[in-house]
Amino acid sequence: MLKVSDYSVAYGQSEILRKMNFSVGKNEIVAIMGRNGMGKTTLMKSLMGVIPSKAGQVQLDGQEMSTLKSHERVKAGMGFVPQGRMIFSTMTVKENIETGLTTTGRRTVPSDLYDLFPVLLEMRSRRGGNLSGGQQQQLAIARALASDPKLLLLDEPTEGIQPSIISDMARTLKMIRDQRGLSIIVSEQVLKFALDIADRILVIEKGEIVHEELRATVDEAKVASYLAV
Repeated sequence: MLKVSDYSVAYGQSEILRKMNFSVGKNEIVAIMGRNGMGKTTLMKSLMGVIPSKAGQVQLDGQEMSTLKSHERVKAGMGFVPQGRMIFSTMTVKENIETGLTTTGRRTVPSDLYDLFPVLLEMRSRRGGNLSGGQQQQLAIARALASDPKLLLLDEPTEGIQPSIISDMARTLKMIRDQRGLSIIVSEQVLKFALDIADRILVIEKGEIVHEELRATVDEAKVASYLAV
């Protein structure tokens, strides 16, 4: 579904991502792990076209993405849940989700989105800013799903979320993958969440992938050692 080849991103003279190579299969969930400042958010933003790449290719389902603007990538099948959720706090829940419909031509929120997140149906007339952190994260995911993506990118989705809600989020994301048949990339620091959700784990350090393991055979201690400060 996604193939990233010799991918580099720089801020001025400073290279943040260096010749990165990885792929994500259809219906696969991949967790990209690493400490703060290692390039996870830069990678997610650049895959979405928010930050320009310096070199390399990004292919989504065989289509080259690296020359496309962000909104064109959404239309091609990328959905993005940014770090900090970035919902529209003064708009209602329903209006927030409707902003994700723009590439689909639909006017109304599909009922199956509310089936995934019943709390959003209950609160659809409430302002986004009045929701809890966990509810705002559900709203940000629903908004991204409204564009019918083939690939969903989630940047640090557990940040600022209560531990009790984190395992619910893992279950929901796996259910979304199974029901909608999409691929998911999660950038994450919380190892338990990554182990709950991922089929494969990549570790990023100083802009390079330094470790890769299947969830089924993962060495938890080794991955944890990369995350230790």
